[in-house]
Amino acid sequence: MIIGVPKEIKNNENRVALTPAGAQALIKQGHTVYVQRTAGIGSGISDEEYQMVGAKILPTIEAVYSVAEMIMKVKEPIEAEYELIRENQLVFTYFHFASHEPLTRAMIDSGAICLAYETVELPDHSLPLLVPMSEIAGRMSIQEGAKYLEKPSGGKGILLGGVPGVKPANVMILGGGIVGTHAAKMAAGLGAHVTILDINLDRLRYLSDVMPANVDTLFSTEQNIRSMLPTADLIVGAVLIPGAKAPKLVSREMLSDMQPGTVLVDVAVDQGGCIETCKPTTHENPTYVIDDVLHYCVANMPGAVPMTSTAALTNATLQYAIQLANFGWEKACKNNAALRSGLNIIRGKVVYEGVASAFDLEYTPIEQVIGGYTPVEVVV
Repeated sequence: MIIGVPKEIKNNENRVALTPAGAQALIKQGHTVYVQRTAGIGSGISDEEYQMVGAKILPTIEAVYSVAEMIMKVKEPIEAEYELIRENQLVFTYFHFASHEPLTRAMIDSGAICLAYETVELPDHSLPLLVPMSEIAGRMSIQEGAKYLEKPSGGKGILLGGVPGVKPANVMILGGGIVGTHAAKMAAGLGAHVTILDINLDRLRYLSDVMPANVDTLFSTEQNIRSMLPTADLIVGAVLIPGAKAPKLVSREMLSDMQPGTVLVDVAVDQGGCIETCKPTTHENPTYVIDDVLHYCVANMPGAVPMTSTAALTNATLQYAIQLANFGWEKACKNNAALRSGLNIIRGKVVYEGVASAFDLEYTPIEQVIGGYTPVEVVV
């Protein structure tokens, strides 16, 4: 298979979809890898490093899209890329369709096969291609939140961990999944008082057992959320419903319950956000203020630490990319239930129910497009 790795062109997105080690693994399987010139430079990877493992460098994004059978990206295609995507071309990336109708309709019109990292799902309902970026985003939510709590950045002027004789900051985390857990670890490690809210009692029991003493758990209800807002210094939105819009847990009206300088970090902004007043921002202009409350809603937070993120992403995606390349997308998805769940749009048909319901689009069960699931032992 011919695999293309274009340079990411989203604002301040310095990650790249494949490391030289990943490219080498695909080439050893007999595939051809084309990488756009300087695609890896933001992650500290030179063109020469790709060439040393056998990858070929192409000068433009147009050249990469025109030759590739499978495109591997990090972020969703942006408008400038829509016309580059061809019918029957496989695009393997983070799409987050349910939060972006123009992208969804553009990919329907393209006739491409859209396989989303974020909906690849294992039998235990874990999301293996979302996990590494969720881990990074969860940790970064506290790193960024601590920075913006500083007075010159617009916050209250609170040190997250306090000092002896002075109370630490109160950190409120909405969601106890991967993002929430890693946010809690970071905040607790810095000495903050942390409360994790979730509706899964089994998850709350687990977190209560494994977290340090400065982390509390609380069942998530509107009343419990409201009761915490007046004393919360940093609020992290960490709610995910795979392939669908995140629920709005903090409304515009609730901002009036918060103190001036409170910081909101909505990691769920990729999926529409779980805080009503959050809208996607960029690393270039990461924050805005509504009702004296500072909002940080960067939609590609891990892009700020690309050397870490690129390596972590390739570690997760490579085995799936090899299967897609070795068997072709259709056979690979018939053989592997996790990959099958990643299919969102196939040749103009929406085959992921959460995406169809988000925009009232016609939903086509995947069985009608590629048939039933026929597992086999996959060797890569």
